[in-house]
Amino acid sequence: STTEWSTCQCGLETLSSSIELFVNRLDSVESVLPYEYTAFDFCSETEEKRPSENLGQVLFGERIEPSPYKFKFKKSVTCQKVCTRSYDTNKPSDRAKLDFLKKGMLLNYQHHWIVDNMPVTWCYDVEEGQKFCNPGFPIGCFVTEVGRPKDACVVNSNFNEKDAFYIFNHVDITIHYHIVEHEQLGARLVAAKIEPKSYENPNEDSPDCLGKPKFLKDKHTGVFKISYTYSINFVEDKNIRWASRWDYILESMPHTNIQWFSIMNSLVIVLFLSGMVAMIMLRTLHKDIARYNQMDSVEDAQEEFGWKLVHGDVFRPPKKGMLLSVFLGSGTQIFIMTFVTLFFACLGFLSPANRGALMTCSVVLWVLLGTPAGYVAARLYKSFGGEKWKTNVLLTAFLCPGVVFADFFVMNLILWGEGSSAAMPFGTLVAILALWFCISVPLTFIGAYFGFKKTGIEHPVRTNQIPRQIPEQSFYTKPLPGIIMGGVLPFGCIFIQLFFILNSIWSHQMYYMFGFLFLVFIILVITCSEATILLCYFHLCAEDYHWQWRSFLTSGFTAIYFLIYAIHYFFSKLQITGLASIILYFGYTMIMALIFFLFTGTMGFFACFWFVTKIYSVVKVD
Repeated sequence: STTEWSTCQCGLETLSSSIELFVNRLDSVESVLPYEYTAFDFCSETEEKRPSENLGQVLFGERIEPSPYKFKFKKSVTCQKVCTRSYDTNKPSDRAKLDFLKKGMLLNYQHHWIVDNMPVTWCYDVEEGQKFCNPGFPIGCFVTEVGRPKDACVVNSNFNEKDAFYIFNHVDITIHYHIVEHEQLGARLVAAKIEPKSYENPNEDSPDCLGKPKFLKDKHTGVFKISYTYSINFVEDKNIRWASRWDYILESMPHTNIQWFSIMNSLVIVLFLSGMVAMIMLRTLHKDIARYNQMDSVEDAQEEFGWKLVHGDVFRPPKKGMLLSVFLGSGTQIFIMTFVTLFFACLGFLSPANRGALMTCSVVLWVLLGTPAGYVAARLYKSFGGEKWKTNVLLTAFLCPGVVFADFFVMNLILWGEGSSAAMPFGTLVAILALWFCISVPLTFIGAYFGFKKTGIEHPVRTNQIPRQIPEQSFYTKPLPGIIMGGVLPFGCIFIQLFFILNSIWSHQMYYMFGFLFLVFIILVITCSEATILLCYFHLCAEDYHWQWRSFLTSGFTAIYFLIYAIHYFFSKLQITGLASIILYFGYTMIMALIFFLFTGTMGFFACFWFVTKIYSVVKVD
C-alpha cells in the first residue's frame, strides 16, 4: 500500500485548500547513517499523526512526518516565522544538540521535503549553462579556519567568516501550478522548488529576512538563538502537464546517453559470445557427433577422444552435492524474484513516486517464492543421489536467508547504536522474521515435498561404476584460471549500469531507468549462460568431467568482480567518513554480493546442465 497522503493529496487544489508539507529523514553523501528530522532539533509538528509507511520505506530508513510549514493555496507569504530555537552552551543537553547540528553541517546532511507527493527541489546552475535539480537541500555549510568555503557555502560570497558554520534558517519556496479548465475548476501542483538562505534576523518576534547571514563560530560559548522562517510564492505554469511533472528532476539527472553506450557495449559482448557458442554448436559439435555416430568398428571405438571419452562420468554426482543443490534452490528463488520485480518496474508500477514500492515488492516476492526454491533444491539433490532429504530442506529454508539476515541484523545493531533512522524498529524485525518462518519456510517445505516425490532427473547416458582418471590439464583448463576468466564477460556487460545503481543507493540519486535495467538483466543472463557453456565445452574436450561446481563458480565469479568494483567505487567516488559508515557500506555490499553470486551461479549451472544433457543425448553410446 502506498502512503496515505500520496493517494489523498494528489488531487485538485481549490483556493481554500491548505497545502501540507511533509519532511523525510536527512541523509548525507559523506555518511551512510540517515537521521530523522527531529534528531536535529528543527521546528517540528507534534499535534498531527504521522503518515503510515510501507515495508520498503521502513527498510530504507524513510521516516515521513508532518511539518510546521503550513500554507494556503495561492496565498503568498513573506518572511513568516516558524519558531525560534535557543541553545545555552553551559547546559550539556543544549551543547549536545548544537554539536549534533554542527556535525550535520560538516557532513553536508540534506533535508528532503515533500509537497503533494513530489520532492521539493533545489535547482542551481552547473557547468555549460545546465541546471541541476537536487531533490534535497543542505542544513547549512562550513567555512574552514583558512577561509575555504565547503559544499553549499560556495554559493554566496558573504559566507566568508573563518571557522564558522552558516545555518540555512530561511527557505524561499516556489510552488508551480496549472489551472485545470475542462474539469471542475481548480489547480494541480506541478513542481515545488526551494532556495535555502541564511539571515541573522536580530529581531526574533518580527523577522525581516534581510541583512547578514546567520553563522555560528565553531568555538562559540554562551547563548545562541536560531529563528526559522519561510517565504512562499505561487507561479502559474501552463507548460508542465501533471502527468509529466517529475520530468524536470529526472532530466537533470546524469546522462541517459551513457546508458545507451552501456547497452551497445553489452550487446557487442553478447553477439561475440553468441557467435562463439553458435560456431561450437554448429561446426565443432556437428562434426564431432557425425564422426562419433559413424564409428561402427571396434578399432574406431578404441580411438575415442575429446568429450565423448567422458560420457560414462559426465553425470557422476558432484562432491558436496548437498551444498550445491541448496545454492541452486536459493539462486532460482532470487532469479524469479528479480525477473518479476524488474518486469513490474518496467510497466511503471514501481516508479519513484511510489515510495518504497520496489523494496516491498522484492521482499514479498522472495517470501512467496519459497516453493520453487524447495522444489529445485530437492529435485537436484535427489538426482545427485542424496538421501538426507531433511537436512536438504532445512538448509534450503535457512542457510542463505539466515546468512543475509545475520548480516542485516548486525548492521541494524550498529544503526541502533548510532541512533539512525535507518535502524529498523523491533516490531518490523519481528514482522520480517514472521514472514520468513510462517510463510517462506512452509512454502519451501511444500516445494521440497513435491521435488522429492518426483523421480530423479533421467540422464541420457549411464554412469560407469569406476571413475575415470582425469589427464594432466594445461594451465587454461585448470579450474581456477577458467573460473576467473568466466566472470569477466558478464561483469563487462553490467559495470556501467552498476555505477548508476550504486549511485542511487549511496549518493541518493533517483534511479528510474528500469527499462535499461531489465534489458541489462536479460543480457546478463544470456552472457552468464554462454560464457559458462563455452568453458564447459573446453573442459569436456580436455577430458575433465567435473563440470557441476565449476559451471556454478564460473559465472558466480562475476560477484567477486562486483565486490572489487564496489571497493573501487568506495575509494574513488564516495567521501564516506566514520567507522560505523564504513562498516555499514561493506556490510550491505556483502549482502548484495552474496545475492548476486547465487543468482549468476545458478544461471551458469542450468545453462551448462542443459548443454551437457543436449550433447550426450544425440551421441550413440555402446
